[in-house]
Amino acid sequence: MENQNEYNAEEIFSKALRAGRRTYFFDVRETKAGDYYLTITESKKFTNEDGTFYFKKHKIYLYKEDFDEFNNSLKEICDFIIDKKGAEVISEKHDKDFDSKKEKEKDESSESDNNDEEKDFADVDFENDDQ
Repeated sequence: MENQNEYNAEEIFSKALRAGRRTYFFDVRETKAGDYYLTITESKKFTNEDGTFYFKKHKIYLYKEDFDEFNNSLKEICDFIIDKKGAEVISEKHDKDFDSKKEKEKDESSESDNNDEEKDFADVDFENDDQ
């Protein structure tokens, strides 16, 4: 069971970020001494065999004296990932139709490029304008 004091801690500011089956909660709370700290909670939804669901939660407590280093480390690691892998989300590869969708996008893109090169501004078909 979680610490009972946590339930009594007053929330000063909260922000939630939904990300698929996960939700991240960023909560500013106040210590007994009157200082603020941050809790970051990851909540992930799971489904039982009977259709009911439950959540697993993980918490990180971050105190002001660690904000600068935490922020710098987070920025550095995020920049590293973007520099090495780009901003494109590759988790779509887990989609069973990923390859066919990617191939279709590729084909549509090359057709669009070819059509753009072949079209002239004067070449307009008004008969098919309703489609």
